Amino acid sequence: MRRLALSLALLAASAAGQNTPPAEAPAAEPSVLETLRAEAAAMRPLVQSSLALAFLQATAALPEVQPRTVFSNADRSRWYTAQQAAALTAGERAALTERALDASFYWNTRYGTPVAYARALDLAAQRMAPAPGAFSTMVDFGCGGLGADRMVASLGHDVVGIDVDPLLPALYSEPGDTGAIPGSAPGSTGGTLTLVTGQWPGEPAVADAVRAALPQGVDLFLSKNTLKHGYLHPAEPVDPRRLVHLGVSDEEFLAAVVAALRPGGLFMIYNVCPAPAAAGEPYIPWADGHCPFPREMLEAAGLQVLDFDVVDDEAVRAMGHALGWDEGRDAMDLENDLFAWFTVARRPAAGPK
Repeated sequence: MRRLALSLALLAASAAGQNTPPAEAPAAEPSVLETLRAEAAAMRPLVQSSLALAFLQATAALPEVQPRTVFSNADRSRWYTAQQAAALTAGERAALTERALDASFYWNTRYGTPVAYARALDLAAQRMAPAPGAFSTMVDFGCGGLGADRMVASLGHDVVGIDVDPLLPALYSEPGDTGAIPGSAPGSTGGTLTLVTGQWPGEPAVADAVRAALPQGVDLFLSKNTLKHGYLHPAEPVDPRRLVHLGVSDEEFLAAVVAALRPGGLFMIYNVCPAPAAAGEPYIPWADGHCPFPREMLEAAGLQVLDFDVVDDEAVRAMGHALGWDEGRDAMDLENDLFAWFTVARRPAAGPK
């Protein structure tokens, strides 16, 4: 009887299991490219210029990339590709640390989505002469990665990303990462993308590399989240490793910017910042996003100031909401911890000879 009861119980359980709908498989996490495209779609209602709209649409043509393996020395001051590491001696290789970088890091690096450049590009496009969005060359000073710069290059522009981070040449080292970039729209002509690593303009080789890449001059010299007052001129003593060091005086830097710009070209600083530290808390240099150069210094360098330290809090918070910065485990309090300022100056157009 026990065996019969057990058999009946097993049959009942089996029948019940057959009548129970199968559990749904967990939804797959979106890929980094799917995420970038969704972010671009969310940003479209927030931009006005054809340049910014085309920049967002360029996410549709971004290619899939494979994970990269790179190697660094102990203090991470030098980075190597797998091929470069293999060429070292056995002792030198043994001292290196291996790191695998996935596609998310390739596009976002340490600084977040390249889609966030849309706001700065939108503002710049509206101020370009002779027509909105009229430019062909761009420098991204302190680029931090090449995601946004590749998107701009795919619109047919020649773009140079400048950064001091020694990781970037190892990360963007494979064919197609730089050089000629295909157009983002079917049948369109792309531009070029160049990565220059080092201090501009203080290191002659770096300055020469930028001039070689853009011999025709620069239409838009953009700095996003690099030229902050707190980074260049902190209000309190701070670890030098947390600052931006130009390697030249402010006046020399601005003179180099003006020399690089074409007549009519724009110099734009766009800074997104957290709230400053509360009283008694350690100073946060990146929370001071004001222009590091006084208006008078910009004008003395020969620039026409179009906007100076304009508060852009409302727009950056709308962008933060569109990009989901106020969601999830690390959700931001956008109203109280997200701020932005921008400054735009133009090299005057050449007068009649």
